[in-house]
Amino acid sequence: MLKTYKISITGQVQGVGFRPYVYALSSQFNLKGTVSNNEQGVVIYISGKKDTVECFYQKLITSPPPVSKIKNHTFKEIKTIYFNDFKIIPSKKNGHLNLPLTPDFAICNDCKKELENNKNKRYHYPFTTCVNCGPRWAITQTFPFERNNTSIEKFKMCKTCLEEYTNPLNRRFHSQTNSCKTCGIQLELYNNKRELISISKHNIFHEIAQLLSKGKIIAIKNTSGYLLCCHAENSEVIQKLRIKKHRPNKPFAVLYPSLKKLQNEIQLNAQQLQSLTSTERPINIISLKNYTGKLALTEIAPKLNQLGVMLPYTGILQLLANELSFPIIATSGNIHGSPIISNNTEAFEKLKNVADYFLQHNLTIEHPQDDSVVKFSTTFKQEVLFRRSRGYAPNYLNTSLNSKEKILAMGAHLKSTITFYPNENLYVSQYLGVLDNFEVYNRFCKTSNNFMQLFEQQPNVILVDKHPLYQSTQYGKELAEKLNSKAVEIQHHKAHFTAILGEHNLFEEKVLGVIFDGTGYGNDANIWGGEFFNYENNTIKRIGQLENFDWLFGDKMATEPRVSLFAISPKEMLPFLKQKFTLNELNNYTNLKSKNKLKTSSVGRLFDAVASLLNIADFNSYEGEAAILLENSISSYNLKKCKLYCKTNSTGFSGKEIITNCYNDLKNGNTNEQIICNFLYTLASTILNFATKKDYKKIAFSGGVFQNTTLIDMLYELASKEIKLYFHKNLSPNDENISFGQLMYYLHINN
Repeated sequence: MLKTYKISITGQVQGVGFRPYVYALSSQFNLKGTVSNNEQGVVIYISGKKDTVECFYQKLITSPPPVSKIKNHTFKEIKTIYFNDFKIIPSKKNGHLNLPLTPDFAICNDCKKELENNKNKRYHYPFTTCVNCGPRWAITQTFPFERNNTSIEKFKMCKTCLEEYTNPLNRRFHSQTNSCKTCGIQLELYNNKRELISISKHNIFHEIAQLLSKGKIIAIKNTSGYLLCCHAENSEVIQKLRIKKHRPNKPFAVLYPSLKKLQNEIQLNAQQLQSLTSTERPINIISLKNYTGKLALTEIAPKLNQLGVMLPYTGILQLLANELSFPIIATSGNIHGSPIISNNTEAFEKLKNVADYFLQHNLTIEHPQDDSVVKFSTTFKQEVLFRRSRGYAPNYLNTSLNSKEKILAMGAHLKSTITFYPNENLYVSQYLGVLDNFEVYNRFCKTSNNFMQLFEQQPNVILVDKHPLYQSTQYGKELAEKLNSKAVEIQHHKAHFTAILGEHNLFEEKVLGVIFDGTGYGNDANIWGGEFFNYENNTIKRIGQLENFDWLFGDKMATEPRVSLFAISPKEMLPFLKQKFTLNELNNYTNLKSKNKLKTSSVGRLFDAVASLLNIADFNSYEGEAAILLENSISSYNLKKCKLYCKTNSTGFSGKEIITNCYNDLKNGNTNEQIICNFLYTLASTILNFATKKDYKKIAFSGGVFQNTTLIDMLYELASKEIKLYFHKNLSPNDENISFGQLMYYLHINN
């Protein structure tokens, strides 16, 4: 006897070929019914014999489409409905959006082959996509994810594209981003005087490759925003790009034309290989040990023995790569500190003095995104997200929440993100940037409004950082007043702690939180950054810290590591400090220090102080430069040869003791490498000793310091089997996770 069943699927199930997959599966099982998108995900009505339908259901949930991610699924019998066949029916909007959004996917192998097949209709068509790949979040205007809700809607499908779209046997069956060179997006090449370069579309990438080989800088509009590109083996043009982009030292990412060429020059491990070829296709930071290529490394990554590399992830980049015999710089299309540009007119206005040529297209990018960045630790292969953006945002699937309140979390200031909880799902925006920059601030505000418009929901709770001068805090409070919402302040480091608790769902445990970063406004009005927290029974208590030292000159401490060294050094080091300051500076700083009342426990500034002590960096030209150069100064470590620079006590540890012992070793002729290894060993040992003294079995880590993969490896190596360590996997340990942590704090913490 035929029966009818309703199957509901939630998760990342729209824009991933889920409905076409269900259609094909129903044909295999000879079942009839319908499938459609709705505000929650995908809903299927299906009729057939019970055993057959159950087999269909099991196959569906255990072997879904490759880029889908099922969160929940239900299966229930309903009143019998008689169907003549199986159909994909149009989505109907009956309520507010309540499903995960779909991130952008890297070009799949099938589409990549079509680009290179001169007998295929999509030969050399840069915007070739299918149900398994292509832009999603970048072009989303509203949901459900249907073509008419995206910016590709203005490109009406031609007859053959429409035939593919309606053919159940075709890979592009119901592919919402389907287009071809006949009906699709058009490319044009301009010089920086806005003069159109007359060239056939077939030869445009060959021409760009030639221009790159001649030392030209090209602004390439990708499907998530502009990239500034130049020859990565040409030191002169890279230095020229640095000057024009106002980016003196921060490393550039390098796009390799093929995996084969990359592997010929750089040694990859299995985790890096998988990441570089994944649907997210992030930049991977990789050691240059045994490097054999011709890159202008001094200009690409000054003073570093590591390199950010990536592979082509769109049709545009793949077609360019096919014409290249050399790697290229592929850095965000902006002036350093500003948000990535995606608008054609804006690109001309702001990059005309940077780029020699502009490759543009007429697809509107709704949500510009930088490339995501990851790094794996050397020994234990722990993955660390340095920047969570294209390919990851705006979904966060690893949680189940239950609150009737609509909550908007505004995040921090330096690495801003926004987290929105308008329904049963959670959304974490792409990395937005530093809110000191007016254009970043405008994009931050726009992203907040976009979320509210997209979900047709206004928050009744807005969460902000306790720092009164953060732009995110001020905007959040203004928005709360405008919307008549409740504004709640949450301390920065407690937000970090609850971010890692939330990521690993540790709210039923007793956990030691170790939160080490550069800066955050503390509950005592001092600057925190080296904190030990206890969590149990939905309560957080600060139980230890890096011993306070002077916070001098505000933001100057973050930009001048020498000031951190001065602030934390004992009087005995004054003769050493004379080489780093003028006599006038020393007199003024000493006078200020004697009167200073503002203190800090920042481990980030402790890293800066060690870097300055070892003459690695006295000034930062980009955030975290000294700490990056510090880790970069060691090639390996041997824990048996490391020694402690301070003792662990019941309230934490002393940075002044660490600096004193570093200084003594430096005077005694120890190498920088050994001193840095000792320093990192001291931090790792201090954390584990503190946990042991207070009988913790679980330690959760957050804050920008834990982007140091050597420190992570040491912690794993030193930890006893009884202690479980938790690091971020789905979020960055830096301030990008603050907005998520604010939400977790509000929902789970009572104090």
